[in-house]
Amino acid sequence: MRIQSSGASLLLSALLPSLVSGYIFDCADVKTKEHTYDLSGLRGTHEIVHTTGNGTEGLMTNTTYVLNICNNLKGAANRPEGKCGTTKNICGFTKTSTEDGGGSHWAYSLAGLDHLGEGGKDVEATQLKEIDEAQEGVRVKMAGGEYREEADAKKKPAAAVIDFQCDPDRSGLEGLAVTEDEGAEKRRRDGEATKEPSLTFKSFGPNDDNTYILKLNWRTRYACDNYEGGNSGSGDGSKHWGFFTWFIIIVFLSVAAYLIFGSWLNYNRYGARGWDLLPHGDNLRDIPYIFQDWFRRVVNTLQGSGSRGGYSAV
Repeated sequence: MRIQSSGASLLLSALLPSLVSGYIFDCADVKTKEHTYDLSGLRGTHEIVHTTGNGTEGLMTNTTYVLNICNNLKGAANRPEGKCGTTKNICGFTKTSTEDGGGSHWAYSLAGLDHLGEGGKDVEATQLKEIDEAQEGVRVKMAGGEYREEADAKKKPAAAVIDFQCDPDRSGLEGLAVTEDEGAEKRRRDGEATKEPSLTFKSFGPNDDNTYILKLNWRTRYACDNYEGGNSGSGDGSKHWGFFTWFIIIVFLSVAAYLIFGSWLNYNRYGARGWDLLPHGDNLRDIPYIFQDWFRRVVNTLQGSGSRGGYSAV
């Protein structure tokens, strides 16, 4: 029985990393084939409203899409129109109204995790230039949603596709009402309320596989390949290290190599043991005493500078 338990533990330890990786999405480290984007500047809960009307029937449909690409919606997923799940990242809240005062309202999820890990986001990131060479940015697809056309309708799979388009002059928060994760009141960024919104609605409807897809465009400087917050997808972040960092690393490796090679040489040539293994072992053992003597000299020098050189005042 113990062998079977150990085998099960090994199997779980092998599978858990792959399962967890499917659920975790780090908005500060969005990796594509050639580039890594840092979209953490867009953190927070945002809203975008889309309204449609049918003049013949007098029916108005108002949908508010609430999203947070960096974290779960938490309390923002609960509204008067309904609840879509606090573990979701993107939710829709639809309200219909007619001329005679009737209407209905309901909520649905578009992307995120289900409770207890049932269903993942299955995030996919693709550079826009792979789709259209004239565009710069990254497309992020997030799944894990369930859409229904009416309050009591059957749920259908849903997802969201957001095109983060490079715009060096935009932070991405222009025209957006931002709700902080701590539950603060909605507010607009100073100087950005009057600008054209950076986050815009593109479309919403069923795909070829009958999955309902919400498509959004988001213009921001964080989607630019040459933005200082991003880096090459090759993982060579060390190219940004300074000279001093490289100097410390080289010195450390050189000293370590010298000590290791010298110890090996003393062991094989002289059969040395203990401190005698180290090159210049006598000097190394004297370092504490040398430092102590140097410190005593410094203290004596500082204390002596305040004296009158052995002469007393007359």
